Amino acid sequence: MVTGWQYRMVSAFGAILAVFGALSVANHPMAQSLFTTHVPLFNRLEVTVLGGDSLVWALTLTVLAITTSLFPLYKPQPRRVLDTVFLTQKRVLVGGLALATLGYFKWSYRLPRATLVMTVGVLGLVLPAWFVWIRRRPTDDPDRLLLVGDDPEQLAQIPTTTSMPILGYLCPSVLSPRDNAEPAADGGLSVSASSHSELESDSAGQPGLERIGGLSRLETVLVEYDIDIVVLAFRHADRAEFFGALDACHAHGVDAKVHREYADCVLATEGTVGTLVDVDIEPWDPLDHLFKRVFDVAFALAGLVLAVPLVIGIAVVIKLDSPGPVLYSQDRTAGFGDTFSVYKFRTMIPKGESAAPASDSENDRITRVGRLLRKTHLDELPQLWSILIGDMSVVGPRAAWTEEEVLLEADAPAWRKRWFVKPGLTGLAQINDAKSTDPRLKLRYDLAYIRRQSFWMDVKIVIRQVWTVLTDLWVTLRRGN
Repeated sequence: MVTGWQYRMVSAFGAILAVFGALSVANHPMAQSLFTTHVPLFNRLEVTVLGGDSLVWALTLTVLAITTSLFPLYKPQPRRVLDTVFLTQKRVLVGGLALATLGYFKWSYRLPRATLVMTVGVLGLVLPAWFVWIRRRPTDDPDRLLLVGDDPEQLAQIPTTTSMPILGYLCPSVLSPRDNAEPAADGGLSVSASSHSELESDSAGQPGLERIGGLSRLETVLVEYDIDIVVLAFRHADRAEFFGALDACHAHGVDAKVHREYADCVLATEGTVGTLVDVDIEPWDPLDHLFKRVFDVAFALAGLVLAVPLVIGIAVVIKLDSPGPVLYSQDRTAGFGDTFSVYKFRTMIPKGESAAPASDSENDRITRVGRLLRKTHLDELPQLWSILIGDMSVVGPRAAWTEEEVLLEADAPAWRKRWFVKPGLTGLAQINDAKSTDPRLKLRYDLAYIRRQSFWMDVKIVIRQVWTVLTDLWVTLRRGN
């Protein structure tokens, strides 16, 4: 695998060759004939084969437009395969639109429409494959492993549990001992609070691991050293550092491992044996992610368009029923412990709220209109916007209030395993009426969904949820409340 300036040169040179090849195919008489005969909308065009100065102009402009649009991809940055494919196709489309714009306003040579469309189509297939291929690693090249954490005991023990070569480690400049560290005979601590000597020498006293930097350098090191695997050695599985490191690994397509002692804090790969546990950072197939996102966008757009009159009506009755804002926002947990603001129609009197989960029948702050909205689930309509912009999905574990999660984790220690997928508007737990008042049951349903997720499973859950909403709405209207 090439890195640094070699990667920049090879990727750009390959992109130029791909443009020449794609334009040559699109300009071939046979391709022109087939395209202008069998493709709808283009079957009324005449065959146009470029030559001479026209071909030179076409090649020059296409190379400039496409290679310029691909500029972000020339940087040797680790990315997941699906992210590389989508980013490449998006940049190719940008380059194609630039060519079409230049030709439309006659600011330069105008590429024939059939040639332009065929060229962009071919490049949309070839260039993603090219950028994925040059990121491949030779089979005889060993994985590059990096230790990241703040626990000196784990950092010292992990090298003895793996035969893989370790590049080095990232940790704070001062390592504090564990809370239960025993005093040493000389009055000191069993684990040094300020020295990295145990990590920097092996069992034979020879130079060993190298400290590459602090925790803030993680993303920089992942790129500079082209890391394949990160082993986390944190004292606590907190949101900021532990899950922040997992988020960085996810973003850069790097595998992650943790000590088995912390397996309950992560979504671990099933069947993992040994001291180190593989973290299932990407539990779903890339195609499932693609279908899921397409479904989310289509569902959110349709729902927002159809619900416009209903949204206006609900906003009016909320203002007439009680003083306060129409919408209510709350910080909820997203993937890898990140947070986002979720919006709902206000259903309660605005005042200080308790983080303790409570059923609607026990909550005296719910307004008259709010009780109706909750029964019919109409208070959730604003969350369609969160789905559209990508903060949520239609189906997934219910996004929990960040302050409420402290209490939920006390009852269900493995609660954070839900953080490995995007939260959803509905899910397997919701359609089975598992609520936060019983976090263990809710967690079981959520983990079952994460392990079994598929496009058709999402469709079934949505159908059941829509049926439940319609049923509740019908029952509520018949009762007149």
